Amino acid sequence: MTMTSEPVRQEPAEEFLELGPPPKTWVQKSGLDKYSALYLWSGFMIVFSLTQSQFLTWTSISLVLTEKAIVALLALAFLIPLVADTFDLSIGLMMGFSIAITTALAQNTGNPQALNALIAVAACAAVGFVSGFIVVKLGVNSFIATLGMSQVLAAANILISGNRTINGVLSETYRDFGRTKVFGLPLYFYFVILLALILWYVLEQTPLGRYLFATGGNADAARLSGLPTDMIRWGTLVASAVMASFAGLIHTWKVGTYSSSIGPGFLFPAVAAVFFGASQLKGRPNVWGTLIAVYALAFGVKGLQLAFTTGTAWIEPLFEGVSLLIAVALASRMGIIKVPKRKRASDESASATSEPAVTA
Repeated sequence: MTMTSEPVRQEPAEEFLELGPPPKTWVQKSGLDKYSALYLWSGFMIVFSLTQSQFLTWTSISLVLTEKAIVALLALAFLIPLVADTFDLSIGLMMGFSIAITTALAQNTGNPQALNALIAVAACAAVGFVSGFIVVKLGVNSFIATLGMSQVLAAANILISGNRTINGVLSETYRDFGRTKVFGLPLYFYFVILLALILWYVLEQTPLGRYLFATGGNADAARLSGLPTDMIRWGTLVASAVMASFAGLIHTWKVGTYSSSIGPGFLFPAVAAVFFGASQLKGRPNVWGTLIAVYALAFGVKGLQLAFTTGTAWIEPLFEGVSLLIAVALASRMGIIKVPKRKRASDESASATSEPAVTA
């Protein structure tokens, strides 16, 4: 019996539709995902200028710009290691360390005060080098390493100053150098802007900046590509310490006094500004987003202080605390910082030193 094979009937090929990008949400269309700080800043300027007659005066504006120069500089100090997935929680007390050395040397030696300032910067760089050694060579999480280092700095500041306020030891010539006004603003304000420009150029326009973002985005991939990721992270902690020491020098120009209370209070507004600014403009840590966040929050605080004429001491810490919580939540939600999920016990030992990743 002969069997004839029937031709196999071929089904028509499925048609695949090429889908375009998903439609933008109203948040993306309005720019709230990248320009919310600018909207917030504009809102503060409009509301408080209409309700507070002193808010939009040059005296008030210049006061905010100069008062927050130190916060802006410390925010940039925190930004540098953050780009490379490293965290420096010692920046506040590093600033105090710089002030303590500068004022103590002025009090106890006959050195030129410019030399004392350079010694303070070098000492802070050395501390940053030690922090980098602890993080890179000893494998300690940067949160823990720099938090511990901040307490070491607190002890060093007490020893250097004798746990006393140091006042009146800096010459007027030294202080006038930083307080000299150009277009109505002190010289140290332009010093902060200059450092911001330099940092922006390095991060956005040079190979080093690309290496930093690559390290922060995926350290393993960057290492396999041949980048010295450990040395990059180490270097960011040194650079952060130097930047924080400059904040201390600005304080000596501006105030000229050392006290053990100086430094720690600047940490939270600086960190809040960095995380808030990371959600602005580029959706990753960046210089101009950070500065926009610093001054958007600063003008909000100033407006509230003018609105509540008495008993305003609670406004700034409350505003800064809430801003920090919102900024970190926003950065986490946008993937700017990623907290690793909990692993099984068998895997925890292999990743004991892993840190939150910062996306590039």
